[in-house]
Amino acid sequence: MTSLKRINYPHLPTPGGPYVHAVRHGDTLYVSGLTAFATEAQGQATQQQAQAILEQLATITAAEGANLKALIKITVFLTNIGDLQTLRPVLFDYFDGALPACSLVEVSALFSPQISVEIEAVVAL
Repeated sequence: MTSLKRINYPHLPTPGGPYVHAVRHGDTLYVSGLTAFATEAQGQATQQQAQAILEQLATITAAEGANLKALIKITVFLTNIGDLQTLRPVLFDYFDGALPACSLVEVSALFSPQISVEIEAVVAL
């Protein structure tokens, strides 16, 4: 069995619960749901929150010797599906043509009323 490596990245907000930022299993990295909590984008519009999240994801992939083009799949959780129109351009911009598989789920709430979007990811390393 391939060993698991549980990772917290020092340049990201510290997880507030019983989890780590990511778990590496072989050449695959499973990234926990990221939000704009504890960033300047907290409480801002979904577009700004998504940018902050994708910057965190870029930091994680860079720390692992990859980039956002290595994304296999993302799952996006939105508290308001109407925000999808402002979210899509941000995703297209950051993915720069290397589109991952994606699931989109509208949820009634996330852990803070100042958070409107959460993104989790699977990355090929």
